[in-house]
Amino acid sequence: MADSQRLGDMLTTINPATGEELERYPLMGDSDVENTIRKCHEAFLDWRHESPEKRAEIIKAIGDGLRSKKKDLSRLMTNEMGKLVKQGEQEVDLCAGICDWTAANGPKELASEERELPNGGKGRIAYSPIGVVYGIQPWNFPTYQVIRYAIANLMAGNGVLLKHAESVTGSGLMLEKIFREAGLPDNLFSVLRISHDQSDAVIAHKLVRGVTLTGSASAGRIIAKQAGEKLKKTVLELGSNDAYIVLADADLEKAVRQCVMGRVYNNGETCVAAKRFIVVDEIFDAFRHEFVKAMKDVKMGDPLTNEGDIGPMARKDLRDDLHEQVGKSVEKGARIQCGGEVPDEDGWWYPATVLDNVQPGQPAYDDELFGPVASLIRAKDAEDAMRIANDSRFGLGGGIFTEDTDRAIELAEKHFDTGMVFINGFGLAQPNMPFGGVKDSGYGREHGGFGLKEFVNVKAINVMG
Repeated sequence: MADSQRLGDMLTTINPATGEELERYPLMGDSDVENTIRKCHEAFLDWRHESPEKRAEIIKAIGDGLRSKKKDLSRLMTNEMGKLVKQGEQEVDLCAGICDWTAANGPKELASEERELPNGGKGRIAYSPIGVVYGIQPWNFPTYQVIRYAIANLMAGNGVLLKHAESVTGSGLMLEKIFREAGLPDNLFSVLRISHDQSDAVIAHKLVRGVTLTGSASAGRIIAKQAGEKLKKTVLELGSNDAYIVLADADLEKAVRQCVMGRVYNNGETCVAAKRFIVVDEIFDAFRHEFVKAMKDVKMGDPLTNEGDIGPMARKDLRDDLHEQVGKSVEKGARIQCGGEVPDEDGWWYPATVLDNVQPGQPAYDDELFGPVASLIRAKDAEDAMRIANDSRFGLGGGIFTEDTDRAIELAEKHFDTGMVFINGFGLAQPNMPFGGVKDSGYGREHGGFGLKEFVNVKAINVMG
C-alpha cells in the first residue's frame, strides 16, 4: 500500500522521521462497514431534527475538545506524518477556530428564507440536510482536512463518514473520540478503516448521499466518475502548482520571507502552498540571490522538538517521487541552486531545494511538486507573469507581491484564474473565507458559509394561496 504497510488484515502506521513502526489497526470487515453506514444513517434521522442552535452547541464543544487535546493530538500528527509539532498545534488552533466560527454563524447561514412570489403567493427556501456524507481525506493535515468538511456537514444536519489516509489512522480515531466526548450523538461521525475496494462500495451505497475528496487530480477523476454514475454530488479539493508573482515594486525582503514560508510550511506538503515563483525580469536576479540564500538556511530537524525548519516527508514513496521529479526537471534543463540530494540517514528526509531555468515540459513547471522544492521562473513583465501563472492545468491558490495593493486586487479579480489569491503574504485558510479551486484543482467550496450548503437540499416551498 502507498499510505502504509498492510500486514494481513491490519494497517500499520510508520514514523517518517525514523522509519519505525508506530501502531497496527485492524481493517473492518464488509459487515462492519455496512453496520457503520446504517448506524450513521439512523443517527442522522434524529440529528436532522435537532435545532441549528443545539447543533451549534455541540460544534462549539468539539472546538473546546480540540483545544484540550491539542498537545496529544499535535504529537500524534507529528509521529504519523512528520510535521513540526508547533505547526500541528497551529493546525489544531485553526480547527478549533473553524468550530467557533461555524457555531456562531451556522444557524443564521442555514436559516430558511422568505420570498414574495410574482403571482402574489409566498415562497420559502429551506436548507435541508440530505443524509450521510462520505469524506475521503489525505494525510498532510490530519486534523484540518477532517474538520473542514465534517464540521460544516454536522452543522448542516448530516451524518459523516471518514476514510482517512491509512498513514494517519491514529489521528482519525482520536478525532472520532474527541467528537464523541463533546456530546455528538453516537455513530453520527464514524471512521472507516477500509480498503480501496471497500471504499468504492461505500460510494455506491444507497444510504450515502454525497462524497467529498481531498487528494490528487487523478484520484478526483476516479471518485467523481464513481459518484457520478450513482448521481451523487461531489466536492473535490485537488492538487495545485500555485504561482506566486513577484512584481518590480515588491518589498523584496518581505517577498522572500513569505515565499520561503509558503514553500516549506508543513514540510512543503500543502495543496495551497507556494510552488512556482514567477518573478519579473527587473528584480529576478536580486530575488533569486536572496531566495536561494534563505532556502539554504532552511534546516531539517526533529519535528517533535521543533529543532529544524522542516521535518521528514510523510512517506518514502512521496520522497522518492519528488526526487524523481527534480531529476527529470534537471534532465530537461532546470538547474539546481540548492538542495536536490537525498540525505543518507534514516527516515524520509528531503532538503529545501530551489530550481531555476524552469520551463514548460518540466515537472517543475507542469506538475505539482508536493514537498520542499521551489520552481523559479523569469517573466518579462507583469503581463507575462500573469500569463505564466495561468499557464497551468491547476487553479487552487496563488499570490501577488507588490506595493500597489489596488493593482494587485485588480489582477486577482480580473486575471488570476484560481480559487484563492493571497496578496503580499502566504496564507492557508480562514474560517470566514471560501476555500477551493478551479480546473484540475477541483470544484465546490468549503468554509465561509459555502461549505454549509454544499450538501443540503435547497428546497423551494411555494405557497400559492
